This record gives sequence, structure tokens and C-alpha cells, in this order.
Amino acid sequence: MKRRTFLQTSTLLGASLGATAKAASSEPLIIATWKNEKATIAGWNKLMETGKALDGVEAGARIPEADPNDTSVGYGGYPDRDGHVTLDACIMDHVGNAGSVTFLEGIMHPISVARAVMEKTPHVMLSGAGALKFALDQGFKVENLLTESSKKAWEEWKKESKYEPVINIERHDTIGLLGIGKAGEIAGACTTSGLAFKMHGRVGDSPIIGGAVFCDDEVGGACATGLGEFVMKTLGSFLIVELMRQGMSPQKACEEAVMRIVKRYKYKEFQIGYLALNKKGEYGAYAIQKGFNYTITKNGKTQVIESASYM
Repeated sequence: MKRRTFLQTSTLLGASLGATAKAASSEPLIIATWKNEKATIAGWNKLMETGKALDGVEAGARIPEADPNDTSVGYGGYPDRDGHVTLDACIMDHVGNAGSVTFLEGIMHPISVARAVMEKTPHVMLSGAGALKFALDQGFKVENLLTESSKKAWEEWKKESKYEPVINIERHDTIGLLGIGKAGEIAGACTTSGLAFKMHGRVGDSPIIGGAVFCDDEVGGACATGLGEFVMKTLGSFLIVELMRQGMSPQKACEEAVMRIVKRYKYKEFQIGYLALNKKGEYGAYAIQKGFNYTITKNGKTQVIESASYM
């Protein structure tokens, strides 16, 4: 029995060391949902500077957050039906630490507030007025995020006040990012201003760990975009990571996560897109509807790739 225990322990240790060596050989990269070259390039540059995947995904998320022409993330985001731009974001590192904010107003970079929640509080999620107070205590400044163009769109919407999610609106939506650092570690982030003209107080999947983003450094990471209610109902990113743990490739895991939705819901009415990455540096993506794409920056080169889809 002692000999058997020794052999089992030696085998497990050898497998562990082999996995670590293989993971460490993965090349650093940043990958993001939708056509987000500026975000992945900024994330890649930061990753190359510090070596850390967490720094890379945060830096990448900050790009659309500050872009007034991006109507689905941060500054310039379409408001809710009451005219408020409310923000959700989350971030997760390679050892399971996570932070998120929901229903946050007036802060340009909710992804950085989410990281502060992760690193400076005993909590995972802060919401609304509490999240804002925390952000101000950390030195963030209140800014008006409702641009004139987004305000005009809201005023036009109010003429009929018809709420109707639009599939692949302007071919971008919530941005989710995954990264592999120089040490082979994986991190993820997600940020959004949510659905245009949503009910005041609505929170989607973007700040939900296991919904919008999930990372496990033994396996890989996943992120989601689209109509968040259905990502939440199936915990899509967590599901994908667990499927990869069971041996599925990132591509097959994304496909299975989409099928879990297709089998139960009226999928023709909305879009969900998933993106996944494993420790080998392999990645995959899949969506319900045509039109989902993603961006990867690796070895200093950036590429936008059209995802396969169920429809």
C-alpha cells in the first residue's frame, strides 16, 4: 500500500508539473468579443509591459469604456428608459479572486472600480449608491456619461417607448476579454452599459461571475456577450470552463453552451455569443445568430475573426 501510494503521488506530481510546463509555454495574448482592435492592442501592450493577464484585460476594457462612439459600453452608452447611463462590470484573476460592480452611475471606468472591489474589499460585488461611494472613496471622479448623440437616441425612442432587443446592434455589444499572461496565467473581464432603454435598475450578466466571465487557471476561461438574461439563466461562462475541464476543446464547449440555450428558449429572437480560451492557448467561439465576431492580438498582430453560429 505504501508503494502504491508513492507511485500514485509521483504520477500525480509528474502530471501536475507537466501541465504547468505546458501552460507556461502558451504565448501571451488578448482576445475580446466583437471587433475591438483598439481594446486588444491596448490590452496586449499593457500585458507586455507588466507581464500580467489581469493588467491586460483591464487595460483593454478601459478603451471602449472611454469611447463616446460606443453606445453599448461606458461613456456614450445608451441610457435606460429613464435617461440614466448605468454600468456593470466584472473582473477575475487566475487564482479565483473576483470583483464586480452593478448599477453604477457617473464613473468612466467601472472595470477599474471592479478591480478595486476585488483587491481592496472583502466582497465580490458592490451595487448602486454603495458602489459609487466606494468609487469616490478610491479617488474616481463623477462624470456625465450621457453624450448628446445618445441623449437624442433616447428622446427618439421615447416617442414610441418600444423595448425590443436588437440582434448584433452595430456589430458590438458588451465587451468581454480574456488574456494569457507571460507566466501562462489566465484572467478575464467584462464591461457594459447594458441594454439600450432597459428598465431602470436592470442588471444583466456582465457583472456576474460565472455568467459573463469565468476563469480557472487549471483549465481556461470564457466570456459572453448578447442578451444577458439567457447567459444568467444558464451560467454560460462557468459551464464552458467546466466542459473544457471534462476534455472539450474551447470551440466544442462554446457550441454546447449555445445549445443549452437553443434547446430551451425562443432563440430566434436574440443573440448570445461565447468566447473561450484554454491553458494551451487554444480558443474558440460560437453564437446563436450569424454576425458575431471576435478580435485577438498575439505576437503583436491583431486579427478579427468571424464566429461560427447555430443559425
